[in-house]
Amino acid sequence: MTSTIPAVDNRPADGSALQAVLLDMDGTLVDTEGFWWDAEVEVFAEMGHYIDEAHREVVVGGPMTRSLGHLISVTGTNATLAELSALINRRFTELIHRGVPLMPGARRLLTELGAHGVPTALVSASHRHIIDSVLRSLGPENFALSIAGDEVARTKPHPEPYLVAAARLGADPARCVVIEDTPTGVTAAEAAGCRVVAVPSIAPIESAPGRSVVRSLEHIDLTFLRSLITAVH
Repeated sequence: MTSTIPAVDNRPADGSALQAVLLDMDGTLVDTEGFWWDAEVEVFAEMGHYIDEAHREVVVGGPMTRSLGHLISVTGTNATLAELSALINRRFTELIHRGVPLMPGARRLLTELGAHGVPTALVSASHRHIIDSVLRSLGPENFALSIAGDEVARTKPHPEPYLVAAARLGADPARCVVIEDTPTGVTAAEAAGCRVVAVPSIAPIESAPGRSVVRSLEHIDLTFLRSLITAVH
């Protein structure tokens, strides 16, 4: 499915080389990775399958098809991917219904980007109904647009979500900074040609050319983001 969000052209008018900031959602801006894990563990437990904590790092950050494919393989469940996906999405929605906690520094960063007119997009592998629910906690006014996993033909780790977001913002991917928390998301962003700031949540992420790794969003501000683009242009 292709996103129907219309293209906008609101690149910074201040001459900054940074044209947009594209942000992942789960585990990056909001502390929901634990909610997904809890939903998966609970659903499989109800089917009589115990999932060891060791599998958490394997399934974090990826599309549900990959995560559930792995869990189906290790548990041997007879449930189908479609059945499990529906059950886990429903359980996750129940868990986040009352709101989700923001990651440290998320509110401050979004406020700073908005105050300086930097175009932002929320780019997630989660489905649209999940994003819309989480946006109630994040504030939809903080984003020019959002891209959901069920609105693109190929979700992360494919670069399509980030390429679509950049195109909708009228931005050059090479002049966009992506903020991600998982290797899957980093792979997608780098394949799209974006500069990446990784804030690892569960799985470790190593530094690499064109990639910065920080401990928390509290270490990221607009000056830092602009410096990443200025350094290569």
